[in-house]
Amino acid sequence: MSQAHEITIAVVGATGAVGEVALEILAAQWGKRAKVHALASEQSVGREVSYGRQSLVVDDLAGFDFTGCDYAIFSAGAEVSKVHAPRAVEAGAVVIDNTSYFRQDKSIPLVVPEVNGEVLANFAGGIIANPNCSTIQMAVALAPIHQAYGIDSIVVSTYQSVSGAGKAAMEELGRQAMGRFNFQEPKPSVFKQPIGFNVIPLIDALEDNGFSKEEMKMVNETRRLFDDETISVHATAVRVPVFTGHAESVFVQTHRPIEWPKVKALIAEAEGVSLCKDDEMATPLTHAVDQDPVWVSRVRPALDQDNGLHLWVVADNLRKGAALNAVQILTLLENARLASNATRH
Repeated sequence: MSQAHEITIAVVGATGAVGEVALEILAAQWGKRAKVHALASEQSVGREVSYGRQSLVVDDLAGFDFTGCDYAIFSAGAEVSKVHAPRAVEAGAVVIDNTSYFRQDKSIPLVVPEVNGEVLANFAGGIIANPNCSTIQMAVALAPIHQAYGIDSIVVSTYQSVSGAGKAAMEELGRQAMGRFNFQEPKPSVFKQPIGFNVIPLIDALEDNGFSKEEMKMVNETRRLFDDETISVHATAVRVPVFTGHAESVFVQTHRPIEWPKVKALIAEAEGVSLCKDDEMATPLTHAVDQDPVWVSRVRPALDQDNGLHLWVVADNLRKGAALNAVQILTLLENARLASNATRH
């Protein structure tokens, strides 16, 4: 543990979209109490990134010694985590990984604090995996429903912003939108088809079963978070021309009949959730961007059954879908450590 600061944190992928948001949240919550190392690839070394009112000079991940770091938040891609996350753990850091690399490793906790934070009660160090952004917001919204009624099946269609594909994708959307106004034909680069003023019904590669990797993440990760392999999840992941904020149309069938309006009260009272009024429609732009909660609106019963409901779920994918969730895990662990030390003394 650092003597000059309460904790020392390494942010890997500090120049990326998620890394920048992680630094913003850490600065707001920890400020000068934390010593923060901004890390990225060799191409970004020497750049400056913001940490509150301070500027941090980006260091080279490949040559960085994690000794002395209490936590390392990784947001630089699965291959980077594969190589460097174990190295950070070996040096004594707890790694909170935003990539897909460790999510299906049953020996590594997959955590959304509002949903299954209790799995960290006996965490002894190592790596913790963040779920996919689209899975996180759905799980937060559905957790109170699952706890009260038990979830049998989920049908979800996502409307995912381009920021989920990184800064280059956001720049591509901007260029294509401006190009359309100037009657220019878009030239796709990040995406295989134009994203400006378009909708692409495929995120990531297709697997042999016809579902995309993004869709299968939602299937497998939802079951892990709810600790129930019997939940049937049917996902369609769609990329839309929105800069930041994912939206989801979700239909849920439960084991037990749903009580109205009790179910709406359960959603409204759930940690991390903001339930809109009946006539208020949550959208990425008006509700999600730069906001921490998962927003829920259009909650309504199924027309022909007493154990089904529909809901619309919106969240900032860079915050709750990635950076905020990681910082929440860090804070949960740190509070547990402090409580343990206080008990021993």
